[in-house]
Amino acid sequence: MKIREKIYLDQKGLEQYGPLNIVIFGDSVSHGMFSGEPDYENVYWNILRKKLNALRSYIPVNMICASIGGTTASASVPRLEEQVLKHAPDAVIVCFGLNDVNGSLENYIRSLRTIFERCLYAGCEVIFLTPNMMNTYVADDTPPQYLEYAHKTARMQMSGRMDRYISEAARLASEMGVTVCDCYSKWKGLAKTQDTTKLLANRINHPNAEMHRLFADSLYEVIMNN
Repeated sequence: MKIREKIYLDQKGLEQYGPLNIVIFGDSVSHGMFSGEPDYENVYWNILRKKLNALRSYIPVNMICASIGGTTASASVPRLEEQVLKHAPDAVIVCFGLNDVNGSLENYIRSLRTIFERCLYAGCEVIFLTPNMMNTYVADDTPPQYLEYAHKTARMQMSGRMDRYISEAARLASEMGVTVCDCYSKWKGLAKTQDTTKLLANRINHPNAEMHRLFADSLYEVIMNN
């Protein structure tokens, strides 16, 4: 049962099918990292939870965060059963790529395929949320401890490497019947007229609160209109 169907259950339906369980499976952005400690109030999936409950408050919406800062799709495959599917989720929102770009494209795509296959086999609604852009240059206010990495991420973004990874990931998702919420393309659109590096709370790869709302709004639109 898809999210948009379950949110409208009546009492008998709720007794039969239970509350809406959505697992968020990703890296530091989905973990809730901004520029310091995690901010679970302003992370995109909490905003999405509020939007769903504003639509219909009767159905409990459980957002289960199985995201870990610094991890990759390949490193997360071994924990898929115990940390994601064990919760019998109605839906899984998958968002990897920001760390995977440091490794091989083949490994990234192979790992995403495994994640998508297992979630689909378990009967979950699966949404691939494409991540944000990384920094396009090294900003003056980049935290000193991240300067070296900021140079690396800027090169990967501006060389087209990040574009290639996300394009291939989105293509895979579409081919497998996984819904794609393509926020990366929205960031690319913003980059034509805005300094997107300034939209990153840590000036490297963590979007600010405004852009987390973009993620939430985009997911809500995809969920309700898919």
